Amino acid sequence: MDFSDYLQSKHSHIESKLNELVPERFEAPYNQLFQAARYALMGGGKRLRPLLAITTAEAFGKNCEAALSAACALEMIHTYSLIHDDLPCMDDDDFRRGKPSLHKAFTEGHAVLTGDYLLTYAFEVIAKDPQLLPEQKVALIDLLAKNSGGEGMIAGQVMDIEAEGRLIEIDQLRHIHKHKTGAMITASVACGGIVANASPGQMKILCEFGDDIGLAFQIIDDVIDVTASFQKHGKTVSSDSINNKSTYVTLLGLEPARQAANELLKEAHLKLDLLQIECRFLRELSTRLVQREI
Repeated sequence: MDFSDYLQSKHSHIESKLNELVPERFEAPYNQLFQAARYALMGGGKRLRPLLAITTAEAFGKNCEAALSAACALEMIHTYSLIHDDLPCMDDDDFRRGKPSLHKAFTEGHAVLTGDYLLTYAFEVIAKDPQLLPEQKVALIDLLAKNSGGEGMIAGQVMDIEAEGRLIEIDQLRHIHKHKTGAMITASVACGGIVANASPGQMKILCEFGDDIGLAFQIIDDVIDVTASFQKHGKTVSSDSINNKSTYVTLLGLEPARQAANELLKEAHLKLDLLQIECRFLRELSTRLVQREI
């Protein structure tokens, strides 16, 4: 199958499952919550994290359906993080995915609670998945709780806030990125490995691969904040610039930042070779993550 056709097929599966998991509800008091959740969740995201989970599982011979609940849980956690990240107390972004941020389309209170709902519901989705074995559910819940929590994404967000308004070293920025963004990229790949019953050795390689592409992904995000800020944020200057945050671009420059991301991608692909399985689609997907323009 052509890779573009593959992506379109998997994207369609993800959209259908998300639509099933978070349906429209019109009865009070749920209607506003579910409208807000669908506004944020079904708002045209690239679905990179669920695609990573599914593509990894399929590289080990599992079918898409086996990884779909875990994949959608990843997207719910990611969406919750975007909702909260856009709030006035955080990055104060008025636009997300080409439309008003959730706290602008609804209220700040609705945005906070909708994010909370998507985060907690993600774990319920995994717990109730009939295709997963009990030990897989425990492993997935443990992984997602750790990588999205105080040792992962939330830790990175705190470090990011504390770094505002001051110049930091590249190693400190790399540490922030590894937690803020990289942790959930790594979790996406690891989710696929758990669903596919990858061996401990294979899981170690997958996590190292995820670490590399997670950091590369955030570096390119820093680049896009400069080269395509309006398309991404709906304003010509990114919130990182407004909040005076150090980025790979401010510390290294535009082209050296791109080069650093491409070097990490090369290292990631070398790690895939160690798995000794067919990883063509996973290789192509990781390349698109790092070489994207928006």
